[in-house]
Amino acid sequence: MAVFPRKPYTLNLKPRSLELGGRTLVMGIVNVTPDSFSDAGQCYDYEAAVQRASETIAAGADLLDIGGESTRPHAEPVPAELELERVIPVITAIRKLSDIPISIDTTKAEVAGQALAAGADIINDVSALRFDPLMVDVAAGSGVPLILMHMQGSPRTMQQNPSYASLFSEIIAFLEERMRFAADRGVDRQQLIVDPGIGFGKKLRHNLSIIRNLEIFHCLDRPLLLGASRKRFIGTVLDRPVEDRELGTAVAHSFGIAAGVHIIRTHDVAFHRQVALMSDAIREPAQDNKIRGDRSQCC
Repeated sequence: MAVFPRKPYTLNLKPRSLELGGRTLVMGIVNVTPDSFSDAGQCYDYEAAVQRASETIAAGADLLDIGGESTRPHAEPVPAELELERVIPVITAIRKLSDIPISIDTTKAEVAGQALAAGADIINDVSALRFDPLMVDVAAGSGVPLILMHMQGSPRTMQQNPSYASLFSEIIAFLEERMRFAADRGVDRQQLIVDPGIGFGKKLRHNLSIIRNLEIFHCLDRPLLLGASRKRFIGTVLDRPVEDRELGTAVAHSFGIAAGVHIIRTHDVAFHRQVALMSDAIREPAQDNKIRGDRSQCC
């Protein structure tokens, strides 16, 4: 497994900053939905979601990603009012507990705007500003970091025989066009993060090829986020149910970190923080002096 350089970036969170590139950051997922593919609604109610967020912070998360609408394959969209009922109280409660950076996982401008007002710091739009024409205005007006993800179609249609004439060329062209679109409408390009969209409009071979070649996306000159946690392609390869895919996820993360991704988005923060620490220790010779123990010993 080759190790590729990881360029440092600084994102502005107002009034603080988020440094990327020195080590892999771990983004913990909190799905406030009844139909998430990974946890079957375990954090659907307010108390469970806040408890999950608290535990995720204690486990060492660097960021939290809060979502109130499932983006699993074939998922139907929910009204903004329902999404707001799910996420705003949770974001408000988390902000009282911690100053951890919070990402709002939504495709709706109204949800993003109210989430930012409640204390969120980042917008994570899996549609890359395609589903709601007002989302770009919220991103530009707020000045917060914005995650743009590649997806063919929508969650409802994305797995209906996705195909590519040239996988990497098409994903890169999509992300470049979305970045230009955002920048032309006032979004600061230096605030953008890109996500190749593992599992979003991709077949098994597409997902494996992307993870094997993640370093290609450094041509976009933006921080890279990898969202592979517990996804179906891992279950297909290992023949494991969703609750037993941490080992497969860890392998995907280790390949991603070697390729130079900046953020891994995961359900089990405690487990994958260890993966990140070990992978970073291997990929970064400059970190050797931070590792405890006598390196002169053969074992």
